[in-house]
Amino acid sequence: MKYLILMAFLAVRLSAPKQVPVFTEFQPFQQAHLENLHPDTTYIYNFWATWCRPCIAELPYFEKFNEKHKDEPYKMVLVSLDFEDKVETAVKPFMERKNIKSDVVVLADGKASEWIDKIDSSWSGAIPATLVAKGDRRLFFEKSYETYDALTSDLLKIDKNE
Repeated sequence: MKYLILMAFLAVRLSAPKQVPVFTEFQPFQQAHLENLHPDTTYIYNFWATWCRPCIAELPYFEKFNEKHKDEPYKMVLVSLDFEDKVETAVKPFMERKNIKSDVVVLADGKASEWIDKIDSSWSGAIPATLVAKGDRRLFFEKSYETYDALTSDLLKIDKNE
């Protein structure tokens, strides 16, 4: 009987949908994800949306990078810029359909013109865009990736001090 209860618990636990934190304002997102970072960890933030074709096309490369480097000091966060009311109807179903394993958060602060400079002063606000941070170094890429190798090349530049 204990075995059946344990199996039922594990089945529910393993099939439970992944949590998707929603930030309706930039400051709590900034505090949770951009401040007080561990200096030996490389943080990768990919800004995307479910309605952005180039974003969707490159997500498998981010997932592959995350899987290949899962035992290394990398932290991948996929930052969806979808509207808050699309979390249940678009973001979560997309994550399940595409089997997204990386951490996903939704940044639903519609005042992007007030916070994009805090990500990077060169950012026009277009997506996809990627911020890589390690210690006091930051690299920003406002482009889409056509190949896994192109993505990897950019993500690893921070370790080469480029």
